Amino acid sequence: MALVVNMHDAKTHLSRLVARAAAGEQMVIARAGRPAARLVPYVEAPRRPGVFKGSIRLAPSFDDPLPEELFSPWPKS
Repeated sequence: MALVVNMHDAKTHLSRLVARAAAGEQMVIARAGRPAARLVPYVEAPRRPGVFKGSIRLAPSFDDPLPEELFSPWPKS
């Protein structure tokens, strides 16, 4: 079971609790005896370049010039 720390102690000893979490320990921060947050070690997710390749499709007309009527409010130079 995870260590339960009350809010006041968590505020007072935050740097120590973060060090323990970084070392792999998990703890629950409670407010008035009720769990409010969980402090866990940060684990960076591995990057996987190209994971969405082929899943994003653009309309064939994506690179076409914009219609002239979109520019009508502005004077032509």
